[in-house]
Amino acid sequence: MASLKEIKGRINSVNGTLKITSAMKMVASSKLHKAQSAIENMLPYEKQMHGILSRLLTDDSAPGCSGYVEERPVRKVAIVAVASNSSLCGAFNANAIRHLHDTVESYLQSGLSKDDITIYAVGRKMSDAVAKAGFPLHGDFGRLADKHVYSEVSEFAGKLIDSYLKKEVDRIELVYNHYKSSASQIPVRETYLPFSSTSGESAEPSGAEETGYLNDYIIEPDPASVLSVLLPKVLVLKIYTMLLDANAAEHAARTVAMQEATDNGHQLLQDLTLQYNKQRQQSITDELLDIVSGSLA
Repeated sequence: MASLKEIKGRINSVNGTLKITSAMKMVASSKLHKAQSAIENMLPYEKQMHGILSRLLTDDSAPGCSGYVEERPVRKVAIVAVASNSSLCGAFNANAIRHLHDTVESYLQSGLSKDDITIYAVGRKMSDAVAKAGFPLHGDFGRLADKHVYSEVSEFAGKLIDSYLKKEVDRIELVYNHYKSSASQIPVRETYLPFSSTSGESAEPSGAEETGYLNDYIIEPDPASVLSVLLPKVLVLKIYTMLLDANAAEHAARTVAMQEATDNGHQLLQDLTLQYNKQRQQSITDELLDIVSGSLA
C-alpha cells in the first residue's frame, strides 16, 4: 500500500497535469472557433463555384475540358494525405493514417506496386507514417497543416494539376478527416482529378440547372474561355477548403481529447483524495490505539 507521502505526491502531480490539460483545452477551443469561422465562410463560396463549373461542364452547349475530366486507366496514382503536426488530439492522426493505409492497400490489391503510388504527406505525423510504410517523401508540406496561405496552397495545387495534365499520374485522391461536428470527425477519401461534375454536394441538381444554366445566362467571352480560367481556380480552391476542413477537425479532436483528459484527471483526483483521507484516518486511529494501549499497560 502506498504511503501518505506517495499519495500526496500523486495528488500534486495530478493537479499539475490538470492545469496543463485545462489550458490546452482552452487554446484548442479558441483555435477551433477560428477554424470554424474560416471553413464556414469558405464552404458556401467553394460550393457555389463548384456548382457553376458543374453546370457548365454538364450543359450540352458547353465545350468539354478533356484534360481535366478525362478518365484514364489507372497505372499511376497520387494520394494527398493530411494529418497534424502535433499529437494530443485523440484518434485524429490514427484515423487519418489508417484510412491512408486502407487506400494504399486497395490500390496494391488492384495490381499497382508501391512504385506506382505517390504520396504527398501534409503534416509531420503523416510524413512519419508514410516514411515508416516505406514510401518516399515528395517534399515537406508540414506548413500547410497549420498555416493556410493561399499562395502556398495554390503552388501545391498547381503541382498536382500539372502532374495530372502531363499524365505523370492517372488519378489524384484526397485522404483527410472531415469536420462534421465538434464530436465527430469523419475520414474521407475522394477523387480530386479527374474532375467530376457530379462529385460533392454542390453538384446536386437545382432548379436553375433543370431549366438550363446556359440558356438563362450570357457567358462572356465564351464558355471555353470561362472554363479554362474557372476550372484551375476551383481545383485550387478545393485543396484550400480541404486543408481548412482538416484543420477544423484537428482542433475539434484536440478539444474533445483535452476535455476527456481533464474529466479523467478530476476523477482520479477524487479517488486519490479519498484514499489519502482513509489512510490518514487509519493512521490517526492506529496512533490513538497505541496511546491508549500504552496508558493501560
